[in-house]
Amino acid sequence: MTATGGPKPKAVQVADALREDIKRMKPGDKLPSQRELIDRFGFASQTIQNGLAALRAEGLIVSAGNLGNFVSDGASPSNDVRDDIKEIRSQIQALTERVAALEERSAPSGA
Repeated sequence: MTATGGPKPKAVQVADALREDIKRMKPGDKLPSQRELIDRFGFASQTIQNGLAALRAEGLIVSAGNLGNFVSDGASPSNDVRDDIKEIRSQIQALTERVAALEERSAPSGA
């Protein structure tokens, strides 16, 4: 029996779903646009960006700026400081969502 502490943060849900999509794709294949992902998941653009940042940090996808995100060829991810910052922001966003959910659950029902 595992205790998960509630639902997964939205950015993690996005990353998990895209990870499954990537398994069926080839290196170089283009991921859906951010607008398409917003429509698919119904989450805010920052949440989508955080999910994509997690996949970039794992080396599963690469960003080509305005051209979009593509499935990585498996080469090791670059150690660019900007990527590290994006990953940290993604993790902070996920933690913020979890704290908000926990606070909502612990709020007195009469409030």
